[in-house]
Amino acid sequence: MRLHRLDITAFGPFGASQSVDFDDLSAAGLFLLHGPTGAGKTSVLDAVCYALYGSVPGARQGSGQGMTLRSDHAAPGTRTEVRLELTVAGRRLEITRQPPWERLKLRGKGTTVDKAQTWLREYEPATRAWKDLSRSHQEIGEEITQLLGMSREQFCQVVLLPQGDFARFLRADAEARGKLLGRLFDTRRFAEVEKRLAERRRATEAQVREGDAALLADAHRMQQAAGDAMELPELAPGEPGLAEAVLEAAAVARATARELLTIADRRLTAAESARAATGRELADARELDRLQSRFAEARERAARLAERSDAHRAALERMERARKAEAVAPALELRDAADSEHRRTADAEARARALLPQALADAGAAPLAAAARRAAEELGGLESARRAERRLAALVEERAGLDRQERADEEVRQEAETWLADWETVRTGLQSRVDSAQEAATRAEQLAVQRDPARRRLTAARQRDRLTDDTEAARQRALAAAEDAVEARAHWLDLKEQRLHGIAAELAANLTDGTPCAVCGATQHPAPARKTAGHVDREAEERALTAYQTADELRAQAERHLGTVREALAAATAEAGDAPTAQLAEEAEELEGAYTRARATASGLHAAQEELRRAEGEREQRVAAQQQAAVRSASRVAGRDRLEREQAALEEELARARGNAESVTARAAQLERRAALLTDAADTARAAEDTARRLKDADARLADAAFRAGFDTPADAAAALLDDTAHRELQRRLDAWQSEDAAVRAVLAEPDTADAARRPPADLTAAERAAADADRRLREASSARDAADRCRAELDRLSAHAATSVRRLAPLREEHTRVARLASLAAGTSADNERRMRLESYVLAARLEQVAAAATARLLRMSSGRYTLVHSDDRSGRGRSGLGLHVVDAWTGRERDTATLSGGETFFASLALALGLADVVTDEAGGVRLDTLFIDEGFGSLDDQTLDEVLDVLDALRERDRSVGIVSHVPDLRRRIHAQLEVVKGRSGSVLRQRSTG
Repeated sequence: MRLHRLDITAFGPFGASQSVDFDDLSAAGLFLLHGPTGAGKTSVLDAVCYALYGSVPGARQGSGQGMTLRSDHAAPGTRTEVRLELTVAGRRLEITRQPPWERLKLRGKGTTVDKAQTWLREYEPATRAWKDLSRSHQEIGEEITQLLGMSREQFCQVVLLPQGDFARFLRADAEARGKLLGRLFDTRRFAEVEKRLAERRRATEAQVREGDAALLADAHRMQQAAGDAMELPELAPGEPGLAEAVLEAAAVARATARELLTIADRRLTAAESARAATGRELADARELDRLQSRFAEARERAARLAERSDAHRAALERMERARKAEAVAPALELRDAADSEHRRTADAEARARALLPQALADAGAAPLAAAARRAAEELGGLESARRAERRLAALVEERAGLDRQERADEEVRQEAETWLADWETVRTGLQSRVDSAQEAATRAEQLAVQRDPARRRLTAARQRDRLTDDTEAARQRALAAAEDAVEARAHWLDLKEQRLHGIAAELAANLTDGTPCAVCGATQHPAPARKTAGHVDREAEERALTAYQTADELRAQAERHLGTVREALAAATAEAGDAPTAQLAEEAEELEGAYTRARATASGLHAAQEELRRAEGEREQRVAAQQQAAVRSASRVAGRDRLEREQAALEEELARARGNAESVTARAAQLERRAALLTDAADTARAAEDTARRLKDADARLADAAFRAGFDTPADAAAALLDDTAHRELQRRLDAWQSEDAAVRAVLAEPDTADAARRPPADLTAAERAAADADRRLREASSARDAADRCRAELDRLSAHAATSVRRLAPLREEHTRVARLASLAAGTSADNERRMRLESYVLAARLEQVAAAATARLLRMSSGRYTLVHSDDRSGRGRSGLGLHVVDAWTGRERDTATLSGGETFFASLALALGLADVVTDEAGGVRLDTLFIDEGFGSLDDQTLDEVLDVLDALRERDRSVGIVSHVPDLRRRIHAQLEVVKGRSGSVLRQRSTG
């Protein structure tokens, strides 16, 4: 980090703007910041710190968010601002900060507070310009902190080091030194390793505890399954031996469960034997009860049969008469069928005869059949006439078709003749439209060429009119500006002349007794000139001159504007000519209208050509249609003559065939109906005669069948018959009686049933109670056996799961042991780490050794070879070791703590240590280069010889391109250090005076 420039405005004791050129001061490598006590030397360093971090060290920040940083000497309208230009990490940056500012309100009374402002810019060498990066306080703070690698407190301790902070760093404990060195040397990765190891140890420990908790959960479930047969180990998750204790307890529980299962098996076998015996006794009792009930039921059924014996005999007699009547049933059915058929044929015969002529109404079947044959023969003779009649109808339709075609062709001829009569007129009109459209297209092209120049002339004419007015206005303004300039010049010259007339009084105003006169050189001024009323001083003359110059510039601007307007007017006039704008607008409008009309007419060219082509095609079609119609009309003449001759012959033949009927078809329909009626009547007459004979035969056979079956009349036989439903019902009743009687007799004849009836009644309730008790004991034994088996299976399953968990946790336990050992070793808590040194402290200890070595090289020169700084890794009290720092006194040869040094020794030892720390940080690959250091006070405690040695060491820093600023009010330093920045205090605030080596 190298500082280039610092600008301060209204900050601390500085009421006005002050600047510090650090590049000039740093050219010598060593510069002095001095001034009286309270002048503001430390405020310069505070400004640097505020520019970087937005705050100042210690209590000087105040409690008003930076409002106390404002100088009490600043003017009310001046805002506090600090701007710092520096190079850090190879980037040249400019930081500007403005703390909150309480100012007067722009409107009204009272004050308001403006918020703090911050700007960050970066210089780009390629463009040689500053580039804005951010205006955000947070973003800028994070960017600067990241680039510097230090917080504000660390920056103040390493770079600014004000008033004894060197000694505090020297006397700091190991933890404080570790924090600072860790930020400077970027040992976060080693701390991160410690953190990661600790996290990994906690993670593996949590996993082991989680596995042990799951194992204990399995043990609790095994205890619940085993009951009192298992005792849990009194160990917590993570304690050694938990897995072995759980597995041992599980083995004992499994053995006990197997013994209990064997006992339950034996009890179940005994219960099953008892249940089988009671089951057999219950079955015997139930069988005896069943037989006794069966015998009693059979006795009751036999009594009910005896009560219904009379009804059974009546049913048997009714069934016998029905079986006899069944022999007469066929004759009855035949007679009923013959009677029904005779009535049907007689009715049909009556209906058929009613349709016959009166002459044939009473004729027999044979005469009716003969008349039907005669009608059929006459109908057969009309078939040829019917074909002729159909052909005649076809001829009539064909002639009608020829007539329709003739009429259609006639219409085609007439329409074609009418259309063709107007063809020449239509063609001429269409051709005229095509010619007009072509002429309009040519005219539109010509007008298009003329339209653009007319438009330009119109636009130029309108601009000419507008510029004419503008030119006049510009001329008037130019004249007015010229008059104002002349008046202002005259006023200025008048005032100048008045001032020259009164210049003696103006010179005399600065005369004092004893001071030579600037005109005559006299030291005595007995009668100096006096200012008269209306005297013109230098300021009045300068104001008049400024007014004249302003008026003259306005005149020049007005003249330039007038020239520009005149040039534009000349160009517009050259383009538009002298024609009035209205005339040009009218001409342009007429030209545009003609062009629009020509375009509209020309747009119909294609449509007109297409319409002409369509009309010519239609003419050709109509001529062809006219010719084809004439050909068809000539060919129809011969066909019409042939049809007329054939039609006359057919009409003569049909007149002979239809007789007095309207047509052959009507005559054929009459004959067909007559033949059908005669045939139907003959058939129905023969059928009626046949059914009458069959009815007579059926009556004779029925009477004979009834007599042989034992019935007096056929009616008695018909009454004895049963229909199917009544017959089935009667037969069912008889069969049910027979079956019931046989069943009762069979039951009463069974030996076992009769024997059981003679024995005492069965005690079924007692047998069922004994069987229920045996069932209950069997269920209890079976449940106990199942529970024992489930317990054994559950213990086997949980034991296997626990054993699997133990095997799975074994690698994790080993990893946890290994990670815990490494974490404890890195954290310095392991017994193997004798010095209790953390990993980060171990790395920082190596860096501190380098710092001590670098500091010793300067401390030896400052102390004339007496003192040497060494690193110590001894433990202090019960704390951890690694970052101790001792001083070796060459005069005594003993090593002692740095706290035993005197005030002066402490100063140059701390200074040497700080310079060595800066060297090591700069040399460190990832560290921050500290090219500018400030040392505040402490030099007053050194004698002359030690002071020379210290300054020689600081002056040698120029070899590493580093600059050191010494903040001190020791007078001797002003003689020894030539590059100085002096802070001078006064009633209106402090000011800075810079003196370089040149």
